[in-house]
This record gives sequence, structure tokens and C-alpha cells, in this order.
Amino acid sequence: MSAPVSTVEDAVQAALATVDDPEIRRPITDLGMVRSAQVGDDGVVRVELLLTVAGCPLKDKLRADITAAVGAVPGVTGVEIEFGVMSPEQRQGLQAKLRGGSATEEPVIPFAQPGSRTRVYAVASGKGGVGKSSVTVNLAAALAARGLNVGVVDADIYGHSVPRMLGADGRPTRVEDLIMPPQAHGVKVISIGMFTSGNAAVVWRGPMLHRALQQFLADVYWGDLDVLLLDLPPGTGDVAISLAQLLPNAEILVVTTPQAAAAEVAERAGAIALQTHQRVVGVIENMSWLELPDGSRMEVFGSGGGTTVAESLTRTIGAQVPLLGQIPLDTRVREAGDAGNPIVLAEPESPAAKALGQVADRLAVRRESLLGKPLGLKPAGR
Repeated sequence: MSAPVSTVEDAVQAALATVDDPEIRRPITDLGMVRSAQVGDDGVVRVELLLTVAGCPLKDKLRADITAAVGAVPGVTGVEIEFGVMSPEQRQGLQAKLRGGSATEEPVIPFAQPGSRTRVYAVASGKGGVGKSSVTVNLAAALAARGLNVGVVDADIYGHSVPRMLGADGRPTRVEDLIMPPQAHGVKVISIGMFTSGNAAVVWRGPMLHRALQQFLADVYWGDLDVLLLDLPPGTGDVAISLAQLLPNAEILVVTTPQAAAAEVAERAGAIALQTHQRVVGVIENMSWLELPDGSRMEVFGSGGGTTVAESLTRTIGAQVPLLGQIPLDTRVREAGDAGNPIVLAEPESPAAKALGQVADRLAVRRESLLGKPLGLKPAGR
């Protein structure tokens, strides 16, 4: 049991400890953001808060959260907040705290470390136009709605679309060399589109793509994620190869449509696992059918593509690759994506949302690390 709070000052400090920084998701007291908190004779609490950067976009959110928490303390008659900005030395200290070491250490990719408990899913497709990004953002939103900590890397550098579809219209905040990703619907997201001007095209060769992906994974503060989803570009090009090098433990989710031509190409995207030694966790068939008003189904893109891909990859890889789900074609998926409110949240009872939710249920498993755990093994007797 914790010791009872004895004074108003103690109660104010305890209240401040319940306020999390909206970007970092850790208490502002742990991050060194509270420079002082004084209780006046009139009962007014005057808090001096240090922001990581001037012009912090979530300043109003911090003000509201602190006012609500401190204002609820018995004996407090008002809350006044003065905002300052961390010095370079303070930001370096914060960066070191978040990275768990020295601020000058070479950044590492936390998801590639042996003790990582984050499940990493790389959402791939053989060709464009199969709804891979729609599937990614809806799975992310569905997993977050189930209480998991979720992040999304928009690794489709040329065709980035995740921020719009997820409704993530914020800009990343920098703390020294560390990037704080914007959040939407409880999902942390990073995309090259957050760093370009307007709708400018990105014209990069392979080495630049590799470096961008590396920075998204190592220089972004993701916190303790349960699931990380990567929306890959179509095909088996530079980004897929870089992913295998940077995150060899990533599991591949293959998205296809029922169409035979799309299925053939999707098989190639999944078969790259043979060369990269990654696991194909399953196949998702998108746009499987259109439900008509009379309850019948119109198979706009044919049928059987998802099953064909799953069976072919099972034979090729030599391990079971299941068909995780079939997502009906629904105009509301497109409308929700354009509005930045994924259909699993906007229309949770729709057939497409339910199908996506069932896939999310199958993926919502956090990997348990064996690091430091006894395995119960004993030497055999002679």
C-alpha cells in the first residue's frame, strides 16, 4: 500500500503524476517537464511546465489535463499554468531517458532486439489497387480499439496514404534526434508525407528508401508497442529487401483480391519469405464480393483468389499459410478512409468492419519474450 497523502502539496504532486504527455504517453513528472508546482495561500496552484519544443501542438491538451487533475485536489481553488521550453541539455537528458541510455548512442531498432515483445506485421501485396492500405489502417484501428498499443509505419514512400486514411493530420515533434509520432484513434503513425510540402512527389532511389525506413524504425519514439504494422509498397522491391534486413523477425501479411491475375502476383509477394527467411502469417482476401440489397452477392472480381494464394504459399514455403479472412467490397470502406475514420470505428456493425475485426482478433497476440525466463530444462541423468 502506498503511504497516505498528508498535505495539499503532496496531493498536487500525486495529481500531476497522473497526467501523461500526449505524445510520449508517460507521466510529465517522470519526464522532467514539471519545473515547479506551488500552492498559494489562496489555494491557487501555480505550475511551471517545460515543453519539449516551443509551439508544442498539444499545449492545450496538456493545459486541460493538468487543470482537471490538479483542480480536483481538495483545497485547490484554481490552477494557473506557465509554459516554458526545455533547454538543449534538458532535451538531451529526455532523449537519453526515452532511449534507455546515453543520448549519444547509435540509435537501434527496438523491434529487432531479442527481448522485443512487439509483433511486427508487414502488410504486402503483389500489385497496387488491392486495398492494402485500407486493410492496414483498419487492422491498426481495430487492434487499438481492443486495448493494444499499436503503431503504423507508412513504408510505401512513393504512394503514402496512411495519414489521410487514419486521420493523422498532425506533424511529428522532434526532441533532439528523437521523433514523436502523431497519433490518431489511439494509433501512433509515421509517414514520409508528414515531412513533405503539400502533395509533393518523393523521387528517391533505393539507398534513400532504406535510410528512410531505418529512421522510421530507429529514430521514432514508439514506446512499448504490442503490434507494429508496416504498409509496404506493392511488389518485391527495395523496401521489402530493406525490411528483411532491418526487421528479420517481421511476419508477412499478404493482401490480394479474388481475381486470378491479382492472386498470381500476390503469390510472388509472399514467396519472398523463402529468400528472406521470414514467416508468412496469412492471406487476406479483400473486395471478395459485393452484397446486394436483396441479400445476394455479386463477385465483382471473381472468386477463390485468397484460397489459391494461401494454398500455393503453403506448398511453396512448406508451412501452413491460412486464409485469415475475406473482406466484402463496400463503398463505406472508401468513404471512411477518405474521411480519416476507419470503417471498423465508423461502421463497426457493417459486414466489412466485422470481417476486419475477425482478422484483428487473430492477430491480437503479443509475443512473450523468453529473455531471462527459466525454461525448466534439466541435464539428463547418466
